[in-house]
Amino acid sequence: MKKYQVRLYQASDFDVWNAFISVAKNATFLFHRNFMDYHSDRFQDYSLMVFDEEKLVAVLPANRVGDALFSHQGLTYGGLILGQKAKLSTTISLFHSVLEFLNEKDFKTLTIKEIPGFYCDNFSDELDYCLFILNSKLVRKDSLSVIDLSKPYFITKTRKESIRRGKKNGLVIKEELNFELFWNEILIPNLDKKHQVKPVHTVEEIKLLQTRFPENIRHFNVYHDGKIVAGTTVFITDKVAHPQYISGNSQKNELGSLDYLYHHLISDVFKDKNVFDFGISNEQQGTKINEGLLFWKESFGAKTVTQSFYEVEIKNYKLLESVLI
Repeated sequence: MKKYQVRLYQASDFDVWNAFISVAKNATFLFHRNFMDYHSDRFQDYSLMVFDEEKLVAVLPANRVGDALFSHQGLTYGGLILGQKAKLSTTISLFHSVLEFLNEKDFKTLTIKEIPGFYCDNFSDELDYCLFILNSKLVRKDSLSVIDLSKPYFITKTRKESIRRGKKNGLVIKEELNFELFWNEILIPNLDKKHQVKPVHTVEEIKLLQTRFPENIRHFNVYHDGKIVAGTTVFITDKVAHPQYISGNSQKNELGSLDYLYHHLISDVFKDKNVFDFGISNEQQGTKINEGLLFWKESFGAKTVTQSFYEVEIKNYKLLESVLI
């Protein structure tokens, strides 16, 4: 089995890392260091770089908590990021080298948050196969609600009525960068009232990220008689549009504000994308589903795709040595 050189990412690797991310077959802008590093104060970064002599062939965005490594807890998905030409046999060797490196550093476990396949430029389940060989433990499974925009999808009668209500009420949708208005008047009060939590991103952080990735982060507010009533922040990759935040005021059902907004986004703004990913409706580590939220997403024609979380025992890395015969 071929052995690859593995080492920790350092700040001096910024350009090399990002150049690789730009051409990897299963990467998105979330793995760019300008995105990952915005919350570097919250996580102990332990990202890895894998080399074949002088050539970078894979990276693992990650953070450590004691003797446990995570494919970064500050990102929606992660894992081993591979070059366009990566094959299964080489990936097995690559991952073996990564785990052997971690074993030498006395890590006990690695938790992988898989990348949903529809985000990838090409088929990319090599790591998933490695996780099977390693007897990895499935520790969580989330359900994503997604619309395949390349095929017909069906909006329910109730949802269509609400969309018409939004039009009748004269709602105005504006794409703008007024994050403060949405954060302070809609998002923060709603999250505090319903879940007693704050947004993952502060308004300062989301503004910073938007300036770094203006084509990947877009924001839309909805107004009624000049007053904000709803809004959404959307993360955009080459193939996928994913609302990171969705929220409306107490009149959202009466006005039809969220339905009117999302019909506009799905059928107009992002109609040329492959997938519209509403994200999860899960709570409690994937074991519970918010039925009302799921119903709303499915009423737009969304179907279910799952995302798996696996825990690998580092010491099992030798299981990869006998796969290829």
